[in-house]
Amino acid sequence: MKPFVLLSVRPEDVAADDEYAAMLRCSGLDSTQLRRVRLDREDLDVDLESWSGVILGGGPFQASDPEGTKSAVQRRIEALVAGLLDQVVAADFPFLGACYGIGTLGLHQGAVVDRTYAEPIGGATITLTAAGRADPLFAVAPDSFGAFVGHKEAIRELPAHAESLASSAACPVQAFRVRRNVYATQFHPELDLDGLATRVEVYRYAGYFEPHLADVVMDAARASGVDAVPNVIGRFVELYGRS
Repeated sequence: MKPFVLLSVRPEDVAADDEYAAMLRCSGLDSTQLRRVRLDREDLDVDLESWSGVILGGGPFQASDPEGTKSAVQRRIEALVAGLLDQVVAADFPFLGACYGIGTLGLHQGAVVDRTYAEPIGGATITLTAAGRADPLFAVAPDSFGAFVGHKEAIRELPAHAESLASSAACPVQAFRVRRNVYATQFHPELDLDGLATRVEVYRYAGYFEPHLADVVMDAARASGVDAVPNVIGRFVELYGRS
């Protein structure tokens, strides 16, 4: 099987390594089958024919931030991802973006992305749309399920050519697809409680919550009842692994 590639945008080693471990666990792949590229420090060799699919992880950046407020690292990552998405969408190549990935793909496709539908860190109930219930990627999910979220921006309006696949009470676009094989989710399909605890600690001072409320945030997440998120990542690998 040709390998999948995980594009990591987290500059923080602890969070980046934990995300990679979670993606390996959910995908069922090893490090030779799911290769990580850390876009904060590595160049991206765009050769779609050498991969089975692309997964874009989450991170601390907001794609909708004014250009003048973005760091050099963020601008570098966005340029690399935009160039890749030009090719991915044109080829209808298997792609799955999570959290940060939905904003970047959304803006690339002409969606309105802003802070209207931000969600605090914690558990949320995700509900599939009719299109989501019929979509092969979400065949592993019930009509409604729990997942962890935590984002400052979200899609407010999708372009007409994009298919909305899932929503939550606080965020109308929790997943969408363009063409047949290009996906993004607002929720984190790789995240469990242990992973959430790691990110709460790493991003304690990143503005997602008041730093002294970290324990409160985790207590609420544990009380949310979210325990097992449908394995969308494993399903992505099942659908698109190719020789």
